[in-house]
Amino acid sequence: MLYTELLRLWDEAVQAADSRDWQGALSRLQQITEPTSRTLFNTASAHLLLGQPDLALTALDLTIAKDERLAVGFFQRAAVMMQIERLEEALSDCIWAQKHMRGNTVIDYRQLGLRFKLYSWQVLYNAAAVYCRMGQWEQAREVLLSASQERGVRGGNIEAALDSVLRKEVLAPLLVPENVLFRPRKQDVEQLQQRDFLGKAKVISSMIPNDDFGGFEPLRLQKPGFYEPKLDGTQDSRYMHMRVPYMARGPQQLTVPGGAMVFLYGEEDRDGMATVIYDGQRGLLPMSLLDPADVKTSKGKKENRVPSGIPLPPGLKPPTRPQAQPSPAAPPRVRFSSDTLPPSYTTATQAPPSASESPQYTDNPARDQHADAAQGAEAGSVLVKVHFTYTVALSVPLETTNREITDRIAQKLGQPASQLRLRYKQHGSRVLIPVGSEGGPGRTVQDVAEAGRATLWCQTEDPLANRSILYQMVALYDYTAQGTEDLEFSEGDTIDILGEVNEEWLEGHNAGNIGIFPGCFAYRENSNNT
Repeated sequence: MLYTELLRLWDEAVQAADSRDWQGALSRLQQITEPTSRTLFNTASAHLLLGQPDLALTALDLTIAKDERLAVGFFQRAAVMMQIERLEEALSDCIWAQKHMRGNTVIDYRQLGLRFKLYSWQVLYNAAAVYCRMGQWEQAREVLLSASQERGVRGGNIEAALDSVLRKEVLAPLLVPENVLFRPRKQDVEQLQQRDFLGKAKVISSMIPNDDFGGFEPLRLQKPGFYEPKLDGTQDSRYMHMRVPYMARGPQQLTVPGGAMVFLYGEEDRDGMATVIYDGQRGLLPMSLLDPADVKTSKGKKENRVPSGIPLPPGLKPPTRPQAQPSPAAPPRVRFSSDTLPPSYTTATQAPPSASESPQYTDNPARDQHADAAQGAEAGSVLVKVHFTYTVALSVPLETTNREITDRIAQKLGQPASQLRLRYKQHGSRVLIPVGSEGGPGRTVQDVAEAGRATLWCQTEDPLANRSILYQMVALYDYTAQGTEDLEFSEGDTIDILGEVNEEWLEGHNAGNIGIFPGCFAYRENSNNT
């Protein structure tokens, strides 16, 4: 069901209720195929006023099913329950209504369209009325005393209720007033009225005097072209003044000199007049005074214009192609063999060779797959790429030891060599292995190089004193330290395991920090690494 249709029926039902036509309001509310909690509440109110408490209770059940936190719905249903002597359920609804007050002394439902304020003392008053019907007079008195402490309570009502309880008179339940219903928003109702945004067509400019025509006239076929007035021997050969009689549906007369070019705007009408344009003005001329003009352009004229001021279509010519000029001889193309390096790489890694000697490079089978890096390997040297806070590259001999490469990197980075820790990854692994560890190669740079290059990861950290690394793990997720004793790391970091706290927590080392972390945040890739 469209919301506009629901809104229309809802508004009509409210208007019928305002005129005391409750049956008409109920019939319109029942036409809503997809009712809301507010329309169902209005349906229950209509049933109550028509003396149908059972149907009102059914509508209130659907209201609460649509909105389980509508406190006024529980308040109204508790009153209906008392009318049909279902006291236990009425007391339960009072408790739920008080719970959905959420500690507030009053809830104003005006924003939802219901001009009613529900106070907590009213809910307690109905609970006392239930206890009166159950014969529990002392309990009813205690509830009324509690209600008297609430803010916004009317003292006279509570005092009269206490007197009735002392006399053991049953209290009448409180209800939402009969003329108080959920109403749709005024802005939404105004949108239901049809509006003519375009309005009626109105003539604001016309070539016909006193034209009040409001429709549309279909297009007529036209034969545009250039015409010139005929020259009559009895009249002046330079100018011909023509007077056009006043037309009911035409402009005023137009004066055109003889021999001038005019543009035919429309067809000849029944009176033999034609609409023409001359010198930016439109008017009527007798068709008998016009002859077709043969417009010919002169080759010697630079500007193709006619005396009437209307320019002729420009003569389009294809642009001339620029003449091809002989280009200077291209330098001979140098063919680099598979052993030749680009000049940029040669100058970056070593001094350029002299003109008398030609450089020689080692042949590598993997050069085609790693063209950007592996081509730079000079015979007997390795290109080392170091990942620090920034990336550096340097070329070292194959037999460079672990200590020497550490000193070279420390000098390159400007850091003390004692605080640098180098690691590398084996092919197909994510674990960062310390260079020169006991569980793998790495005593020289040749042991960690592949295809003439090596990639190292460098960290500045204090060496682990008197601690042995049991094994290493790779972080699966980011872990943020929850305390001072926790170890913080990021996804993909390699963690040195120093000990096992229990089955779930491990002690590890990462980036110069030692702490504990949950073991489920990392995995052990290779148990042979130590």
